[in-house]
Amino acid sequence: MSKTVIKILSLTNENFAPFGEVIGCTGHEFFHINDAHTERYHGLVETEIQGEAKAGISIFRNIKTTTLPLTIQMLERHPHGSQAFIPMQGQAFLIVVAPSLNAQQPDIDQIHAFISDGSQGVNYRAGTWHHPLLTLESPSDFAVIDRIGSGPNCDVYTFPYAVMIEA
Repeated sequence: MSKTVIKILSLTNENFAPFGEVIGCTGHEFFHINDAHTERYHGLVETEIQGEAKAGISIFRNIKTTTLPLTIQMLERHPHGSQAFIPMQGQAFLIVVAPSLNAQQPDIDQIHAFISDGSQGVNYRAGTWHHPLLTLESPSDFAVIDRIGSGPNCDVYTFPYAVMIEA
């Protein structure tokens, strides 16, 4: 069995664009509201929802700390809706994504890893292959905005070999 090593990239709007959007103030336009007491960074992402469903806001509490280097052996995707993760405590977290190879699996030779500085969230587009939440501190709470509806909306792909993520 071979092992692939992935280096972590900076989480920027440009680097993450193939997979979704970075949720944060940096690099986005704003306008003033509330008698110029507030900067509004409007419409940073749009929630994608397919089928009979609605957008929901949940809190995910990760109770296991991720340490680097990290070996992963799977990715998942949600084909019927986007999924946004916003750190609630300013904590850094690891983002692992891949483009699709075909209709059924990710291209594991094109895996990308990013690290949030804690002021950034991410929005995975519908169908984006990604690893479940990986936090560098625990417990860590995240506001999650995603599709709430009936029917299956999570595909899992297990790798034929291990992939290592390192700083």
